[in-house]
Amino acid sequence: MISIKTPEEIRIMKEGGNILARVLAKVAAQVKPGVTTQDLDKAAEALILKYKATPAFKGYMGFPAAMCTSVNEEIVHCFPSGRVLKEGDIICLDLGLKYKGFYSDMAMTVAVGKISRQIKKLLDVARKSLDLAIKKVKPGVAVSQIGELIEGFIEGKGFGVVRELCGHGIGKEIHEDPQVPNYFDEKAKTILKEGMVICIEPMITMGDWRIKKAKDGYGFQTKDSSFAAHFEHTIAVTKKGSEVLTK
Repeated sequence: MISIKTPEEIRIMKEGGNILARVLAKVAAQVKPGVTTQDLDKAAEALILKYKATPAFKGYMGFPAAMCTSVNEEIVHCFPSGRVLKEGDIICLDLGLKYKGFYSDMAMTVAVGKISRQIKKLLDVARKSLDLAIKKVKPGVAVSQIGELIEGFIEGKGFGVVRELCGHGIGKEIHEDPQVPNYFDEKAKTILKEGMVICIEPMITMGDWRIKKAKDGYGFQTKDSSFAAHFEHTIAVTKKGSEVLTK
């Protein structure tokens, strides 16, 4: 069932989303060679608690940490660990929090030091696909149209679009209806309405889009071990179009 948020509920979600964006920006600034993914997770949790919010992911379906840290061929949901980041790596920082009873969710993929031109293009295309999708959001648009736009843009740039994972609604639960695929799915017939809040999160690959379980047994990585990038925002559907709540 899809929930429609009141203006007051969206205001609270925006307040929480602003906190999340600040936290993630501070964590991203700490990404450099020699840092462990566990270091970044600890920093994220400490900042969330400082803002009197709650880590959304910790304990969710057995997840042991505040933040998902997925490196290189890993796409999403990987555990933080003692893994040391190296020059040329990329890392997806995926973080959520609960604030005044409502969730927000956000992700970005960050370069570790200098990266190759092709990997930089991967990150740029993933980020741009999310920007384009956000501009598409308005009442009357079908969820399938958002996926169609993302798929067309990414594949037109020569990258793959992950099909086995998708975006989602969000509110009093971290994952709500509707599902928001990153490719055209004729079954995604939900029409956006004012007051809906969704997470759009393109996940793209340098090689084949097919995925498998990551080495930690929880997250996912590309089946062919090609690099992947992931960006996400929490977005409210407004009368005039879209409002990014996580900025």
